[in-house]
Amino acid sequence: MTLGPLQVLVVGFGTRADFSGEIAAELRRLREQDVVRVADLRFVTKDADGTVSSMEASDLSGEQSEMIGALAGELVGFGAADEIQSIADAIPPGTSAAVVVLEHRWAIPLREAIERTDGGVVADAWLRASDD
Repeated sequence: MTLGPLQVLVVGFGTRADFSGEIAAELRRLREQDVVRVADLRFVTKDADGTVSSMEASDLSGEQSEMIGALAGELVGFGAADEIQSIADAIPPGTSAAVVVLEHRWAIPLREAIERTDGGVVADAWLRASDD
């Protein structure tokens, strides 16, 4: 199985978060265009009284999920149950957070072209527009 680069993205949502479906729609669009694949998604909400609920999702088959899950677990540093508890401990009551492991499918042909020309990645980093 050919995999693209994996990215662990953690997003926090405050007490006024608007879960109108806009984020889900954009993620669906990217998935339908095979730009990204959701290797693992964990969404954790902590109610005002401290009650924690969570949901999980993935685009992968069981075998793929097992293989990538082990790699992602190594990257993040803990298993699924530990991850949910860690997120719940880190967020204040009345807020939510999502941890998503994205596979960047668009990068597979680029990586293969680099490898065919005897090239290799020496370093990489993600820069955000908000970085100064």
